[in-house]
Amino acid sequence: MKKMTIDGNTAAAHIAYAFSDVAAIYPITPSSPMAENCDDWAGQGRK
Repeated sequence: MKKMTIDGNTAAAHIAYAFSDVAAIYPITPSSPMAENCDDWAGQGRK
C-alpha cells in the first residue's frame, strides 16, 4: 500500500470515485479539485 499526504477534498474524491458508477459534479467558484480528479482518473481508465 502506498502512503501519501493529501488534502480533504482529494481524499473525498478518492472515496467518491471508488464507490460511484457515475459522477455528476457541477463546477462552482471556488471549486474543489474533486471534478478534475474524477475526470482525470476516468480518462486514465482507473477502476
